[in-house]
Amino acid sequence: MLKVLWPNPTAMIKTAKTKTLLIADPHIGWEMELQKKGIHVPSQTPKLLNKLTAIIAKYKPTQLVILGDVKYTVVSSELGEWHDIPVFFDKLLDLVGDISVVRGNHDGNIEPLLPENVKLLPATGVVIGDVGVFHGHKWPSPDLVGCKTLVMGHLHPSVVFRDPAGFKLNRQIWMRVNCNSEALAKILLQKQKVKIESSVTETLRKNYGIGLKAKEIFIMPSFNDFLGGRPVNDSRPRKEIGNEALIGPVLRSEAVNVDNSELYLLDGTYLGTLNQLRRL
Repeated sequence: MLKVLWPNPTAMIKTAKTKTLLIADPHIGWEMELQKKGIHVPSQTPKLLNKLTAIIAKYKPTQLVILGDVKYTVVSSELGEWHDIPVFFDKLLDLVGDISVVRGNHDGNIEPLLPENVKLLPATGVVIGDVGVFHGHKWPSPDLVGCKTLVMGHLHPSVVFRDPAGFKLNRQIWMRVNCNSEALAKILLQKQKVKIESSVTETLRKNYGIGLKAKEIFIMPSFNDFLGGRPVNDSRPRKEIGNEALIGPVLRSEAVNVDNSELYLLDGTYLGTLNQLRRL
């Protein structure tokens, strides 16, 4: 069972034996990019750590899973990341003994930065209880469509509004997107070069031993609120912005109905659908 932990950018997956805390996109070290441009921002890792340890103390998870983009640099690692990331995980391991990272697109060569007992999971995701989780920059594994609910990061979703004076307000959000399970499964099977025989459902059962259940995808806000977000309610015509507002192959596919996705602020306030907000 998945539960969003309002007003935090976190969620919990509960099973009979485990409580798995989910966060996404901490992007440790992002402030170093600003320093290169002459903007001095001190390390924000202690603030991220304090926020996360407070959540752990309150909800007492048995596992922690980070849905990708632990670090900010994509391939190489900055000096500050070599210091901050090991310290970040060492502190967390004192509170949660079971920590895993689903590889994100910013997590190239992250292995030397992780303590030995932090597990690195594939970007294609894993199943935890009855929930499938993945980062979002790559197609998930077909195994995940055997779960009714999927959870991803990567997008950093937010909404932006302007008042009559032109001031802009940007707020992080959760997105709940309806999913066409058969269409998604068909794409994922084709990506794996699995021949679809009598039907998608039978092919899944034969090759993966699962039924077809995927109905919804939750898109998590970035745990690092200093990064802001990617406004999804941009009112410009899609032909002008292309796929700029929606990143990741799943969200760009016809297997999901992004236009009618439900948007929620971090405190749980329902904002309406994406189509409704685009018309404001």
